[in-house]
Amino acid sequence: MTNLKSFVLDTNVLLHAPEAIRGFGQNEVVIPIDVLEELDKFKTQNDELGRNAREVIRILDKARESGGRLGTGVKINERGGTLRVDLKPLVLIEAGLERDSPDNRILSIAYKLHKEGKTVTFVSKDVNVRIKADALGIKAEDYETDKITTVEEMYSGWREVEVGEDDLRKFFEEHRLEIPAELHPNEGVLLRDRSRSKRTAIGRRAPGGPDTPAKGTSVVRPLLFAQEQLLGIAPRNLEQRIALDLLLDPAVSLVTLVGRAGTGKTLLALVAGLHLTVKQHQFEKLLVSRPIMPLGRDLGFLPGTKEEKLEPWMKPIFDNMKFVLREKREPGEVSKKISELMKSGIVEMEALTYIRGRSIHAQFMIVDECQNLTPHEVKTIISRAGHETKIVLTGDPYQIDNPYLDSSSNGLTYVAEKLKNQDMTGHMVFTKSERSPLASVAAEVL
Repeated sequence: MTNLKSFVLDTNVLLHAPEAIRGFGQNEVVIPIDVLEELDKFKTQNDELGRNAREVIRILDKARESGGRLGTGVKINERGGTLRVDLKPLVLIEAGLERDSPDNRILSIAYKLHKEGKTVTFVSKDVNVRIKADALGIKAEDYETDKITTVEEMYSGWREVEVGEDDLRKFFEEHRLEIPAELHPNEGVLLRDRSRSKRTAIGRRAPGGPDTPAKGTSVVRPLLFAQEQLLGIAPRNLEQRIALDLLLDPAVSLVTLVGRAGTGKTLLALVAGLHLTVKQHQFEKLLVSRPIMPLGRDLGFLPGTKEEKLEPWMKPIFDNMKFVLREKREPGEVSKKISELMKSGIVEMEALTYIRGRSIHAQFMIVDECQNLTPHEVKTIISRAGHETKIVLTGDPYQIDNPYLDSSSNGLTYVAEKLKNQDMTGHMVFTKSERSPLASVAAEVL
């Protein structure tokens, strides 16, 4: 068994995904003592990091009770993998690393095993520590089991298909067309006449059922909800039209909207939510939430009630709501209308901190800035959905403030890619900025 490897795990890997400790097959998993010390500091926190720290400690304790000693190695999974806590870091002054840093002491365990001739991989979500490991001659990797392809390669939510002139005529007359392409559920389609390229039609893959076509083909139907305007807002491009159709379709329970700043993700979600809640009364409440992540230096604790504390974080939401409700109203009347909607409970702003444990029934729920959430956190949010609840996740994977996430490992892109084959989900990647000519230039050039 000389081909077995030793995987040394950094603290951030376990805080990101506690089950990672069991995820290395029949190989040896090594936990440096400094990782345990750092987990001990997190375990009292009442957030996702605290919960994950406690879960890791429980896994370690259960492994300890199953037999053996953690200092020499215990069984950690059904494939025969072992877990060991290493208590003896090396002094790395000779390698240019200071002992005072916990990261360096954690890294020194991997360095020691490497010097002993073992096949070592250091696993960390901290880019800087991975660079240090590489400089020491140690193989270093990110924890990537929840990564998807790059954003550029991910599922876009729609595609273009060329058809004949007769096919396009049939689509308009019969409101359906079977095409030789295997589409994802609810995927948008731009049908283009191959003989007259400017003649097009927009549709969406029909759901399964008795209309299910032969393998390798799909049935496309016109957009179900192609209204000209909602609350004075009209979709401005193909991506927005398909996205609005997904947002208004009661058969689609989860919609993920991905795009850069100014592409209309949050605005479109709010338009649909207000229309379905306030105008159509299809939902009891519009619930809007976003992770509390500051840009730049944090302002610290804020005084006041929960609503007053949330106000600075929810400013982008209020700005969009004011824009949506501005039609035929004076500025003061818009703020008054928003206040009335919130006091009546029809519109509610909530921090994600308070979502866990709730059962959210008959609500249109928008979670903004989801690119700052881990896959596990997004799973927790989606699992809150009760009967007749619709969830919309929006975000820009190029604007991530979480130091341990990137454009392909964040919860938003992960969920969009993993659930693209489900009948009750829809997805759209926005590429065109519609905020203003200036915003469009800034997004493309700067």
